[in-house]
Amino acid sequence: MKRTKAKTRLIRYTDAPGEVIASAAKLCYAKDTKMILSQDPGQVEKFVGVLRDMGHMSPVEHASFTFYIEGVSRAMTHQLVRHRLASYSQRSQRYVRHDGFEYVIPPQFKGKKVKENSAEIDAEEYFRETMAYLARRYAKLNEVLGDSGESSNEDARYVLPNACETKIFVTMNARALLHFFEERLCLRAQWEIRGVADQMLMLVREVCPSVFEGAGPKCVRLGKCPEGKMTCGKFEKIKKRYAA
Repeated sequence: MKRTKAKTRLIRYTDAPGEVIASAAKLCYAKDTKMILSQDPGQVEKFVGVLRDMGHMSPVEHASFTFYIEGVSRAMTHQLVRHRLASYSQRSQRYVRHDGFEYVIPPQFKGKKVKENSAEIDAEEYFRETMAYLARRYAKLNEVLGDSGESSNEDARYVLPNACETKIFVTMNARALLHFFEERLCLRAQWEIRGVADQMLMLVREVCPSVFEGAGPKCVRLGKCPEGKMTCGKFEKIKKRYAA
């Protein structure tokens, strides 16, 4: 057992995504379609920027991106799969035994102390001990159920924690990704999914700057924080980080 941290890889994406988007958009108005698939790469970035400014976003859906994400918690993926315009394939806790599971420790525990029986214990150490305890209980419960693979794993897994590490494939189109970034790069999003979203944005910016340059939390697009009293108060700093 050990702690882990997020690693995100972009493993597949639509070839020449900006050109595909430009072709799809121009088709909507083209009288002559003979050259519709031949877009000038030098003009694509400007044209796709115009589409975004107009709010003509349906052509953006023709570019898709597939990520392999590992080293994240089940708590994080429970949030991730709420984004329904996407495809997901996740490592199963039913078919895969997890008695030696890796786990994610929230960084907020660093430097904190847990009081127990008049003693103070380092919070991260307390967390690690809890993970080891749950792993032992999981193994014992699996044994009671016959160590029979999926039929015992499926019930023993009920004691596994949200911190348990998982791996997931995610495929989203560019429009869904823009929405995902708007929601999950906000400083009010939880730290783990925000970190993964940041990794994802850096990856797609490299291969499709025409769509993702300037992408970020929704305050960047709106020009102000929409959270009212719940604002983080850091709009200018966030704008500087993400705005094109």
